[in-house]
Amino acid sequence: MPQLSKSTQSSLSEINMVPFIDVVLVLLIIFMITAPILQSGIEVDVPKTHTVKEITEQKLVVTIDKNQRIYLGNDPVNIHDLAPKIKKQSKSPNGDVVFLRADETIPFGAFCTVIDSLRQSGISNISIVTQPITDRNRTP
Repeated sequence: MPQLSKSTQSSLSEINMVPFIDVVLVLLIIFMITAPILQSGIEVDVPKTHTVKEITEQKLVVTIDKNQRIYLGNDPVNIHDLAPKIKKQSKSPNGDVVFLRADETIPFGAFCTVIDSLRQSGISNISIVTQPITDRNRTP
């Protein structure tokens, strides 16, 4: 009886993991570098006070940064456009509550100009955002 020859050639059955690990590590490094950038916010050192009320609801937030730039939410806005944009975003006809975050180093005149613009837009309830004074004792 003729005998069939069996060839026992083995095929490469394992996946080479080195390129996969290289790609994953590069992606990890990219995400580690870009994650803090994506958590964008407007850097403001608000004044410290003893009485601080916790913000529990989502309201309109106007921010004045160290360079006296004004933001409505996270969007930069011109002081002359602030009142119309507030009126456009306002949910109630008699005016909403607006939280005002202002850096503690800005001049009082710039602060008053923003408050005046908010009052001209019909906002009478302006809450100033502060931090508890106990935070100052913890930082070196």
